[in-house]
Amino acid sequence: MSDFILAIDQGTTSSRAILFGLDGTPAAIAQQEFTQYFPDDGWVEHDPEEIWQTTLWACRDVMRQVNCSAQQILSVGITNQRETVVIWERDSGVPVHKAIVWQDRRTHDYCEKLREQGHETLVQDRTGLLLDPYFSASKIRWLLNEVPGLRERANNGELACGTIDTYLIWRLTHGEVHATDATNASRTALFNIHSQQWDADLLALFDVPAALLPDVLDSSAAYGCVAAEFLGGSVDINGVAGDQQSAMIGQACFSPGNAKSTYGTGCFLVQNTGTKCLKSRNRLLTTVGYRLNGETTYALEGSIFNAGTAVQWLRDGLGVIKSAAEVEAIASRTPDTQGVYMVPAFTGLGAPYWDAQARGALHGITRDTSHEHIVTAALQSVAYQTRDLMEAMGKDGQLPAFLRVDGGMAVNNWLLQFLADILGCPVIRSNNHETTALGAAYLAGLQSGAYASLDSIAQHGSVDREFTPNMPVARRDELYGGWLGAVARVRS
Repeated sequence: MSDFILAIDQGTTSSRAILFGLDGTPAAIAQQEFTQYFPDDGWVEHDPEEIWQTTLWACRDVMRQVNCSAQQILSVGITNQRETVVIWERDSGVPVHKAIVWQDRRTHDYCEKLREQGHETLVQDRTGLLLDPYFSASKIRWLLNEVPGLRERANNGELACGTIDTYLIWRLTHGEVHATDATNASRTALFNIHSQQWDADLLALFDVPAALLPDVLDSSAAYGCVAAEFLGGSVDINGVAGDQQSAMIGQACFSPGNAKSTYGTGCFLVQNTGTKCLKSRNRLLTTVGYRLNGETTYALEGSIFNAGTAVQWLRDGLGVIKSAAEVEAIASRTPDTQGVYMVPAFTGLGAPYWDAQARGALHGITRDTSHEHIVTAALQSVAYQTRDLMEAMGKDGQLPAFLRVDGGMAVNNWLLQFLADILGCPVIRSNNHETTALGAAYLAGLQSGAYASLDSIAQHGSVDREFTPNMPVARRDELYGGWLGAVARVRS
């Protein structure tokens, strides 16, 4: 009898593995950070080999913690940082360049050129996305054009390309499977979310050879087997989803209108829109929420590039805190910033602004401003950015009646109360804080028969705490108005 599902959660700053019991309870967690490379202004890269090694270490470590054998693992699910791309040699599996990360802005000028030529309508109509360096297509083109010899080798069929899930599947299966799921494919700006196929017109627009790209499968599907040498036995890979879609599944947002927001490196607000592919009029993204049994469920998404990075900057850049755990206590004793706003546009502004050239700022500082005010302003910026997304979501369709939250920052009670106050709606935190990895585990369990349906998965969820708004409306609007003024000052 299999006891566990192994979820791989490959994120922007670390690789994690979690063993879940079949009831969705975490049994063991392992995590290892890896190097961030910043070769130029706005450029962000990862070493794919380091991602692979840290992922493998995390998988082995969780098994060691509970003395688990491969035979006790029913299946493996993978969730991953999205839009980040890798190109590698088909014969050896060796990457030909560092991975270009979703935060990277090096293709801004090219995306602007395409927009000026009138191509954004095509991109949005086919993919639900906008023309922005965030998405994978322009990154792939950059690699093919800027790394000597790559385009010729790609045209000769020597290379393979994919997002991080695809690369891990390739490595785990010894190159037997070159595949991704529909959620990750929908973030490339090359995938037609209506026909559910790679789009020939978009491939031509970005000059990407179709032969480079993986097969696109359902989010619950047979993705091959982990080679026995890696985990001490062969285990099926049965579930794959991009991290934000995986969190939506882990939060059981299965009904149209349900919404969740994940607070990690960035912040991502995703709302289930059902089988309706709703085109945003307010610069949100339409994306694939999940695809099961060939049926696509769509979602609206707002992406914030910098949330947890604001706290990391306080620690690593300014040195005003020693650990992220300090910020809740500081904000609790200094809840009023005295007019100070932090706009953490370190790598530009995401939705609904999509301003790649904007840069971060502290606004409203005086001689009385202390590091405590700046710490509180950093936390408040996360709530303000979330309201930006909720305002746009409400204009596009249905304003969520409540917001489910997860991610590393969701343990901060002060932040979640301020979030509820600024949004004016309840904020609900799950008992299980590992909802991103849990979503991948659920998808793997669906394919392997551990769960009969989405309804049976929803039975496992439970609420840790609900935060209800108690800030006067006038004060809420005053604070948010100040935020909008600060944002206007950093716009390019």
